[in-house]
Amino acid sequence: MQSVKDSKYSYLLNFINPFDARYEDLTKGDLKSNIFKDLMAGLVVAMVAIPLAMGFAMASGLRPEQGIVGGAVAGLIGALFGGSKYQVYGPTAAYIPIIGGLMATYDHGFLVMVSIIAGMMLMLSGVFKLGRIVALVPHSIVVGFTIGIAVVIAFSQLGEVFGFKEKIGYGFGEQIRNIIKYFDQANVYAIIVSLLTFTICKILISYSKLIPAPVIGLGFGYIAAKTFWMDKGLVLIKDKYGSIPTDFSVITLPVVPDLNSTVLFDAIYFAIAIYFVAAIESLLCSRMADRLANNQGTAYNPNKELWGQGLVNILTPLFNGFPHTGALARTAVNIKLGALSPLAGIAKFAFKLLLAYFLASHLELVPMACIGGILLYVASGMVKKHEIDEVLSMNNKFHIGLMIFTAVMVPMFGFLVAVLSAIGVFILLVVFKFVENPMSEKTEHNLDDTIG
Repeated sequence: MQSVKDSKYSYLLNFINPFDARYEDLTKGDLKSNIFKDLMAGLVVAMVAIPLAMGFAMASGLRPEQGIVGGAVAGLIGALFGGSKYQVYGPTAAYIPIIGGLMATYDHGFLVMVSIIAGMMLMLSGVFKLGRIVALVPHSIVVGFTIGIAVVIAFSQLGEVFGFKEKIGYGFGEQIRNIIKYFDQANVYAIIVSLLTFTICKILISYSKLIPAPVIGLGFGYIAAKTFWMDKGLVLIKDKYGSIPTDFSVITLPVVPDLNSTVLFDAIYFAIAIYFVAAIESLLCSRMADRLANNQGTAYNPNKELWGQGLVNILTPLFNGFPHTGALARTAVNIKLGALSPLAGIAKFAFKLLLAYFLASHLELVPMACIGGILLYVASGMVKKHEIDEVLSMNNKFHIGLMIFTAVMVPMFGFLVAVLSAIGVFILLVVFKFVENPMSEKTEHNLDDTIG
């Protein structure tokens, strides 16, 4: 009886232990060399993350510095309390339509409130060992969701790509109508900046993922706006948001508006949406990281990962940030740079704030079209041929249909409606035995091998 109680205590104590077995690889071989690898990985990832964080924040209806400080804080909290050795935490594309939809109606204080609710749900999911259940969402739905989000991001940035001074909105239909309405106001130089930034990212990253291509893209936009195209009507970050402040100690408390049925529904809707994105994306990212790094030691812990995600989404918005999760592309860069432990994520926190502090006056002079080009690159990279081929190779027309259904539903009806309806359809398909039961012995065995 005592051993059972001790086991329960050790399980819970592991959740609040920031320096656990995830650091085991630091001590294998030359300790100084391994620490240097983690620090250098943290530096390069911080350089890559700054333009992405700014872009994700602005695309979500927030200010650029909220992406910078949010990504830094999330990186620190996730590195200390997450369940993966390698995962990089930050703002991700999947959150853009969710946060953008919320900010179109409410303020940042409301976002803080629903993120804290989602964070508490994530922490409880970890304590009650729900990591395995979240991982049962079929690959076809995840791929369809990713394609749908890519479409949402691409359309959300067309206003910046065309150089419109007016907002084109967040709804898919509204965006199409406004693009047509303002098309005669398009700035050809903004289009050129966007396409060249997109091309810079595409070519340089295809050459080597270790090159901080988004930073080079920002550099091109900055030079263009300061010199040869300075009088061509390019809209700069400071034109939309003013100067980027360097006070990163701003605290934003949650705001509970006057409750009515609409506000209550929205609070539940956005909290569940944040919960689903954080849970699914962080577990997928952790699983991918172990495979990419060929991790032979302690595997990622899905339940501790949910716990860490909960803390990330409670604390990050309080520090003037917004919901964050595991970032697939930045995690891949982190691993390819030789990162061995969460020390790289801690280093990213420090380097990101230092770089942003000294570069803020230059970052605000970057054209918005440049940010649009970077996010177009992000959107194009989300649609991966091998993932679509994997669904097609299932030889199951129902999984192919699920992928297409989810991809269409996300831009048309929003994240939560799309994913929940897709999961509902999947459950019906399992009940009527059109697709394999994810809890079958074969699937259970494969899942155990995957998540450890």
